[in-house]
Amino acid sequence: MLGGCVLAGAARAYEPTALPGTATALFETTSPAASVVLPLGRYMDGSLPQIEVEGQLRRRSWEIGSSGMTTLQILRPLRRELDAQEYEIILDCAAAACGGYDFRYEIPVLPAPEMYVDLFDFRVLTAKREAGGTTEYVYILVSRGRARGFVQVYDVVVADPGQPAQTKAVGETPVAQTAPGPSTVAAAGLIDRLRRTGHVVLSDLEFASGADELTDRESQSLATLAEFLKGNPARIIALVGHTDAVGSLDANIALSRRRAASVRATLLNRYGVSGQQVTAHGTGYLAPLSSNLTPDGREMNRRVEAILLAAE
Repeated sequence: MLGGCVLAGAARAYEPTALPGTATALFETTSPAASVVLPLGRYMDGSLPQIEVEGQLRRRSWEIGSSGMTTLQILRPLRRELDAQEYEIILDCAAAACGGYDFRYEIPVLPAPEMYVDLFDFRVLTAKREAGGTTEYVYILVSRGRARGFVQVYDVVVADPGQPAQTKAVGETPVAQTAPGPSTVAAAGLIDRLRRTGHVVLSDLEFASGADELTDRESQSLATLAEFLKGNPARIIALVGHTDAVGSLDANIALSRRRAASVRATLLNRYGVSGQQVTAHGTGYLAPLSSNLTPDGREMNRRVEAILLAAE
């Protein structure tokens, strides 16, 4: 076991004792020999600086129930704890400042329900320590969802510190990157991506379990999209619902259409968007983002996208 034990000739592996007192463990596994790719910098110009490390890998996650704490309030004590234990902070960024959607789907994330990530409200920290003849990497992901906080921690004690780790993307020497708060940056990033690529995933939508109606939880992506549409009355978008591959195609198309219609109704009724600017459709499981063979892939495929139809 990694956490809390002293490896032969090694410094004590990282133990996140600065978690809030209300944190409840969701998941824990230790692999004596595994490899993992960790982020070293922000996603920029189509590339994410990463490093592949091999060794003893411990993966854990926690839920912070009914928490009013922000992601920064959750992460800050963990960062201080790492500083006090002489870890070098390599990456420290938030949401769109990390690279938003592109960054999120390049980093390792435990599948639901062990971890939940809101594209508009997450923070990532990667740290490194060399002590006692060993090299150790710590990777922390913090996010919020359903009025709860979520924390994921990967700890890797490198198997052979004398063997250089494999860098996965060429970039400048990574330095600690501290980002501004996620809301305004992420909002600008969503509209920029919509204009640049013609479509964007509304990743912070929350539907009631097994239902097609949105919950009352505020959605930063919908608020941002509504502001854009009301400020640009000539713009028209199509909302397209997508599902995983569980169940029949007809049932999934119907479900995805109902969910897109629910998002449309929210834009019109809660945010005051004109009905002439928004249509709703469903494609079921015919346009996956990832494999439906894994829980993480199925979660990624369950989504609603906004597609920009009218030219600028």
